[in-house]
Amino acid sequence: MATRQCTPATMPSQLEGAMDTLIRVFHNYSGKEGDKYKLNKGELKDLLQNELEHFLASQKDPSLVDNIMKDLDSNRDNEVDFNEFVILVAALTVACNEFFQETLKKKAKAK
Repeated sequence: MATRQCTPATMPSQLEGAMDTLIRVFHNYSGKEGDKYKLNKGELKDLLQNELEHFLASQKDPSLVDNIMKDLDSNRDNEVDFNEFVILVAALTVACNEFFQETLKKKAKAK
């Protein structure tokens, strides 16, 4: 992704910034071993532990990374490409939104 000079007129929107961050995070972990455009199991584990530690803190299942890898790896090549990774991020985002909505509903009922 080409970088551009950020001036007030060209500052990225919040969504553009989020997309850029998502791409950069993926590529910070991909390709340390093997294909530079995919995450192997070790790279996926590092990404999950470093970037989603708060989401995973309550998870004590030792097979969590294996299960996530299995679920994401739709083409069964034992690696997670960017498209497969985005599915994980989207699913987690939906779950967070649902939690947020439920929390707001409970607060409204409590008043």
